[in-house]
Amino acid sequence: MKIEVITSWNNKLYEKYAHRFNETYNWPFPVTVYNEDEDFFDKAPDCKKFVTRNQSRAVKNFLFDGVRFCYKVYAYTHAIINSDAEGIIWLDADSIFHVPIKEDFIIENIHRDDCMVTYLGRGGMYSECGFLYFNMKHPEIKNFATVLKHMYDKDKIYEEIEYHDSYIFDVVRKKFENERNVKNHNIGDEGKAHVQHRSVLGKIYDHAKGNRKYEGGSGHWKRR
Repeated sequence: MKIEVITSWNNKLYEKYAHRFNETYNWPFPVTVYNEDEDFFDKAPDCKKFVTRNQSRAVKNFLFDGVRFCYKVYAYTHAIINSDAEGIIWLDADSIFHVPIKEDFIIENIHRDDCMVTYLGRGGMYSECGFLYFNMKHPEIKNFATVLKHMYDKDKIYEEIEYHDSYIFDVVRKKFENERNVKNHNIGDEGKAHVQHRSVLGKIYDHAKGNRKYEGGSGHWKRR
């Protein structure tokens, strides 16, 4: 399979923590970085428009910070719409890699021919979207990216209960499941908190969420 990894960061965040992604990455797939300080807006001009329109909105907390989390959505939807890969993996930039994998790991654990997206589901709350896999051979995948991007292009995210990327991802995912009978592959255990750590992915890399990213990793991995 031709698999591509997508992530995004800016230069400030690279210095703070994303350098660990770059220094430890040991998967065999090429990485495309959407750098918010370099060519990001050239690739995704609609992202700049979204940020300009909405950067002055009052933000109660991260659940309502549409601008903060819009960059990753514009990055991976741009990749889905334009890439010729057979599979695209989104990884948050606060990922730290430990155990190398091969293509077989993705085929056995992540990819499903009949599923459009592979995600980490958490019961009673929004999905964990620090890892996402997109089956580029699925007939609905580019439609999915277009509809998801449209949520931002038209500011429709602000009509939802929460505005961050994971909540909006679930809104569109469920729409495709319910209205288009699309199947998706949930590799989460429906538990809360650090679902990635408890999944098959937790055995190979550390998603250093929250303050863990500034500490160089999570206690979950260190206790393994």
